[in-house]
Amino acid sequence: MKLFWIALFGTILGCLLSTAPSTSSNWQQLGTGLELGTFVAPMPSPCGDRKITVVRIDPASWKFSLLTAAREGKRARTARQWATEFGQTAVINAGMFREDGFTNVGYMKCGDHLNNPHFNADNTMIAAEPTDPKLPNFQIIDREAQDWKTLITKYRYVTQGIRMVDSHGKNRWAEQPRMWSMAVMGMDKSGKALMIFCRSPFTVHAMIDMLLGLEIDLKNAMYLEGGPEASLYVKTTAREFEGYGSYETGFYESDKNDRAWTLPNVIGISRRE
Repeated sequence: MKLFWIALFGTILGCLLSTAPSTSSNWQQLGTGLELGTFVAPMPSPCGDRKITVVRIDPASWKFSLLTAAREGKRARTARQWATEFGQTAVINAGMFREDGFTNVGYMKCGDHLNNPHFNADNTMIAAEPTDPKLPNFQIIDREAQDWKTLITKYRYVTQGIRMVDSHGKNRWAEQPRMWSMAVMGMDKSGKALMIFCRSPFTVHAMIDMLLGLEIDLKNAMYLEGGPEASLYVKTTAREFEGYGSYETGFYESDKNDRAWTLPNVIGISRRE
């Protein structure tokens, strides 16, 4: 109950910011099959500008990679560093990780490398780069609606995480008062991938409702990371954007984080040849 009142007070403070609802966006073409959109959250937040940044990716034009520190020199890197070192145009968190600083909390496969061979109870998986040409280059698998055991054997990259939006477009995150900055991976109804970042803290349930209300045609989504570690980096000749989180209830209750944190596991994209 104490956390509820803290969150409520924070939301009231957020009203000092502009609270006029807005779903306006400004999509910028970054290249063939790649766009960056900026939205303003229609709800108040305790801090920040309430901007939601979305990188929309056509998997027909862009190749996905899952990069892990466990496989790449046992060294975590910032999103920018991952992108620069491995030639990635955009990079986002690949999921939450264990206390060892390397292992994904759920199953994770990177080609022939198993970052984590064990499954947990989380109901969503990102799968990319199929070995079967009949399958889409990218999808977000709902374990309760799809034959996930077969599907994951037919993709080079798989990472498991918490389901935010199920395959029917429903909000599957229970309401709770805690809030934080957020990194999310979504898929729209046409099959395009969506890398989503918001520094301003919101509850996850509220963020999902907002994403479903934005003009991004969201089909389903998986939670990647929250707080200071939530990151998104994209760089093309048209635009460079670097976003890193800050506020997290019970951990870092401030908007003062001024640096990108290092990440052990990331999802990146590069242009298909």
